[in-house]
Amino acid sequence: MNIEFSAEDEAFRAQVQTFLDSSLTPEMRREAERTTTVFADKDLAMRWQHMLVDKGWAVPAWPIEHGGVDWTPNQKYIWGQECAKAHAPGLIPLGLRMLAPVLFKYGTAEQKAEYLPKILSGEQYWCQGYSEPGAGSDLSSLKTSAVKEGDDYIVNGTKIWTTHAQFADHIFCLVRTDTSVKPQAGITFLLIPMDLPGIKVDPIITMADDHEVNQVFFDDVRVPQSNRVGPENEGWTVAKYLLEFERGGGGSAPGIIEALKSLKHLASQEKDGGQPLIEDPSFAARIAELEIRTDALQLQELMTLERLSSGGSPGPASSLAKNSSVEINQGLSELRLEAVHYYGLPNANKISLNGCNETWVSEDYSETAMARYLNGRAASVFGGSREVQKNIIAKVVLGL
Repeated sequence: MNIEFSAEDEAFRAQVQTFLDSSLTPEMRREAERTTTVFADKDLAMRWQHMLVDKGWAVPAWPIEHGGVDWTPNQKYIWGQECAKAHAPGLIPLGLRMLAPVLFKYGTAEQKAEYLPKILSGEQYWCQGYSEPGAGSDLSSLKTSAVKEGDDYIVNGTKIWTTHAQFADHIFCLVRTDTSVKPQAGITFLLIPMDLPGIKVDPIITMADDHEVNQVFFDDVRVPQSNRVGPENEGWTVAKYLLEFERGGGGSAPGIIEALKSLKHLASQEKDGGQPLIEDPSFAARIAELEIRTDALQLQELMTLERLSSGGSPGPASSLAKNSSVEINQGLSELRLEAVHYYGLPNANKISLNGCNETWVSEDYSETAMARYLNGRAASVFGGSREVQKNIIAKVVLGL
């Protein structure tokens, strides 16, 4: 795909490249390259966020009055593209890219003043309380309850697959406030500090041996009603709006393009029967298919970026983008693991990270192959399962 950029755009690209070259240390780039989980390491991500806040470039999609940047859609795309090329760490999106848009649209003036500056500065670190043991893909069946008592809600229940809850000091939660109506009509959106009495976090270790997700328990947790976002029992509308940004508010294509370049390099180094894998017609054809699908995803994300820049939301296209990016990334991780074959050892990245680089017997690109493959399997479920996204596309996009 060829995207035309103006002279002004290219001047902006040069400015971005200069900033990235001067700000990202080799250690930060290396840590980012070794990331195998959905989010970057918290300390790494926060170091990068603080640098971007100082520069004024942390939240290009936010309104100007709240710290955003008056960039054009092309400039926002260039920023994402150059960050991917430079192997910049990803920012943690839960507060910056998911909760913030909800507060812009549904939050009170007091909530915006209280939370947005602290989300931007990194003073507050958020996690998401949506899924439950019996309510994942069918989120509207959630059971965690919030009962009014005086000026508070008393919250009881549990949330699961809560990413980075072990680090978070706040959680935005969907809770059941009315059981007498249809499931979607009795849900409320609450903001809950994690240090309130009655909250417990238990770790969940994934099959990739990562501690990324957790189960959170609420036992008679008292939450002020002033922490409700939007009207009571209308949290389903708020939640759907947030999910548009979780599934399609960012751009995956620039990172995938860089991953494709890395895969091609790997395939030129690894051999099968004395022949580089990149020269194997079958392997090369599978790479080409992923490249074609990435071109389509890139165009779709540029269209979404245009909508966001005009004050809109990702809309149902976020479901298309979510499924496409997951399937492409899973294809990439599968090809990478096939290419490194027996060097794709379980926990190889942890062996290296624990200071054993000098004993490593394969190329660096083998370190993360297995962990990324395993972690990527879960992407078909988290953020909205593949099947649920297809139902949304069928209903909202195709009108079926």
